[in-house]
Amino acid sequence: MNTSDLSLFIRIVETSSITETAKQLGVTPPAVSSALRRLEKQLDVQLFIRTTRQLRITPQGEQFLHHCRQALDSLEQGKIAAHQIEGKISGKLRLSISSDLGRNIVLPWIDELAEIHPSLSIDLHVGDSLSDFVLDHVDVALRYGKPKDSTMVSFLIATMNRITCASSDYLSKYGEPSHPEDLRKHNCLLYKRDGYLFSHWEYMDKSGNYRVKVGSNKVSNDTDIVRRWAISGKGIINRAHIDVFSNLVDGKLVQILADYQSPPVELHLICPSRKQVSPAVIALRELLRYKCSQILTT
Repeated sequence: MNTSDLSLFIRIVETSSITETAKQLGVTPPAVSSALRRLEKQLDVQLFIRTTRQLRITPQGEQFLHHCRQALDSLEQGKIAAHQIEGKISGKLRLSISSDLGRNIVLPWIDELAEIHPSLSIDLHVGDSLSDFVLDHVDVALRYGKPKDSTMVSFLIATMNRITCASSDYLSKYGEPSHPEDLRKHNCLLYKRDGYLFSHWEYMDKSGNYRVKVGSNKVSNDTDIVRRWAISGKGIINRAHIDVFSNLVDGKLVQILADYQSPPVELHLICPSRKQVSPAVIALRELLRYKCSQILTT
């Protein structure tokens, strides 16, 4: 039983199509079918139910899929460990990053990591929903907030303040709020994740704490879109410092309510288990910590 057949089996499960699998691998559908039959013969089980219209995995196939992924992951970890002895980081790093953070901040850092370690390949998953490490097939995720699941391994990358800001055009047109309560009179651009709307903004100063429910005519589940709305003068946002740093520097956004502090937010690098903490993950962790510290101390 060779590893290429195992990898092909996983690809068939992911595509639910022999034709699509063949297309992705650059081979013919008969070649894929032949490899699948060979694997089923070696296992002496039927992995898929085939009809003219669909390809459906069997219960035996589901069970084998779990062990198949574990076996390939174990082999990959073995390769990484062997190369680490030689001082070389290699293999594949499957990383999940939120939309705005990934596209506008971290992407060049990831490219830099790949240049430092040319034997390392990157599989980047970009999206704002909370990562399902199994369904998304990722090794590590970069997210704001510490995971609630205590079985996960979490590395703190940075702690930072939230910055309330808007474009100068918006502030010229609607005025600048001088107190958190003034936000009720403004259009605040909101982010929604997994059905939860982040519409309560918190502040504090020497006089006390303020929790303001803000209103909005624009809501998105994509943080990149929310920031772009703010740049185009559509309203006010309240975001982690790193997310808006470059736009504060280039003047596309202007900080407001600077005399009031929002509760700090933590950026974490999260692995589903200790076995996912590979040399590549450690290298990524150290690079992220360095890059974030450069921004936050500027």
